[in-house]
Amino acid sequence: MGKPLRYQTAGESHGPAMVAIIDGLPSDLLIDVACVNRELARRQGGYGRGARQKIESDTAEFLAGLRQGRTIGSPIAVRIANKDSRIDDAVRTPPVTRPRPGHADLAGSLKYLTPDCRGTLERASARETAARVAAGAVARSLLEAFGIRVFGFVRGACDACSTIEVREDTLDSLVAARDSSEVNCPDPAVDAKLVDLIHRAKTEKDTVGGWCEVHVFGCPPGLGSCMNWEDRLDARLAFAVMGIQAFKAVEIGLGRECGARFGSAVHDPIVYDAAQKDSTNLGFTRPTNNAGGLEGGMTNGMPVVVRGTMKPISTLLRGLPSVEFGTHEPVQSAYERSDVSAVAAASVVMENVVAFEIAHAFLDKFGGDSMHEVRASYASYLTAARMI
Repeated sequence: MGKPLRYQTAGESHGPAMVAIIDGLPSDLLIDVACVNRELARRQGGYGRGARQKIESDTAEFLAGLRQGRTIGSPIAVRIANKDSRIDDAVRTPPVTRPRPGHADLAGSLKYLTPDCRGTLERASARETAARVAAGAVARSLLEAFGIRVFGFVRGACDACSTIEVREDTLDSLVAARDSSEVNCPDPAVDAKLVDLIHRAKTEKDTVGGWCEVHVFGCPPGLGSCMNWEDRLDARLAFAVMGIQAFKAVEIGLGRECGARFGSAVHDPIVYDAAQKDSTNLGFTRPTNNAGGLEGGMTNGMPVVVRGTMKPISTLLRGLPSVEFGTHEPVQSAYERSDVSAVAAASVVMENVVAFEIAHAFLDKFGGDSMHEVRASYASYLTAARMI
């Protein structure tokens, strides 16, 4: 059995680099470096992003853990350089003594007993998500090896919300539509409304959040566990998504809508289709997927569906009421260069943290020290499960 899959990030917004350390991948896994760099580039895009994205050109530099592009079983180290590296420049990164509402500034300064919010905001910055995207994109190489596909997009914001249906048989066209959108929304009509919303917010010196959604296709039943609460995959997915900067809610499947319905309109009937017995759902399918592919903390063979709510960016051009540390006098909050909307980027981050948790759960069940062992374990499981 291999080690648990995990990762750690290091780095500050204006430090030399962002770093991800990924541990627990089996040996002999071919890493799709192009995919990692593509996901990093996607994270930098989106209508409403600030000037920082014009400075950086994120690419992954693999420092350890690979030989000729394949894992060797040791921790993988990935570095993403920061071109805007000025954390020690007192003129260009001065102390921040006016905490910004909605940010970590006030809580961090009180926690670490400092009147300068700079240290907190440098680490709390969403720039850190570049390292998380890299970690998730590395883990996607494992998922792709077993036919598991992950698709993330922006569902909407404010009064603009898409009702587009996400299905596996239309996935390629949805990916193309999303990638041609300025806000990662595959619904052209809602895409136009979102662009207008963000433009209006910028004119009014305001900000916009939104709803992100991730669908995972090809997961076999049984990832996760009902035996211990911390092993429930829905809980782990919620934890990962809530760990993204500015996310305030997570839903699985119907989510909060479950509270507005009777049970007969929530729970998904079970159907056995012999024609699908050789697929990853083992022939057990459903006419609906209100559970979002998860029951009892485990995958049930249906697509996994996760939604996350991102609040509007906390830094407003016009500022918000705050206080000055030391005097406690009322002031307008400090301004740090920021975005008007980063919901498109947030959908990429969410897509990749979900991918990492799915890979984590996959290796928990089928893990081994090498890809040969993982493949053998997975094949053996499917053979046995088809006998149920």
